[in-house]
Amino acid sequence: MKTPDFTDRLSAANAAKEAQLERAKRIAHDPERAQRRKARVQIVAARNARIDEREAARRAAKDRETAELAAAQAAAAAAREAARTAEEEARARYLAEQAKREAAAAAQREAILAVRRAGRKSKKRKGR
Repeated sequence: MKTPDFTDRLSAANAAKEAQLERAKRIAHDPERAQRRKARVQIVAARNARIDEREAARRAAKDRETAELAAAQAAAAAAREAARTAEEEARARYLAEQAKREAAAAAQREAILAVRRAGRKSKKRKGR
């Protein structure tokens, strides 16, 4: 057996390069490969569409939740305002009734005092 010299090795390397280049050309021009690539592109597009749909649904749910929360807060604020108004009206009625009772009590005290004064004046006049 003969040991390979430089030219043999060089020609073997060139032949390997050519074989690799031919293999790459066959792979690049393979119609089945183009179909697989097209299928992968469609799969990626479908996946992105599903992701976009889920994101849109999530945003819609978040917007709906925000609207419901705002409505609940508005309803709670309206209920608090109605309760506050009712409490103020009740307090005003109570104060008005209390003022009326105090005025009646003051008038009664004044009437009693007037009777006493009249009694004292009549005693003074009798005593002369």
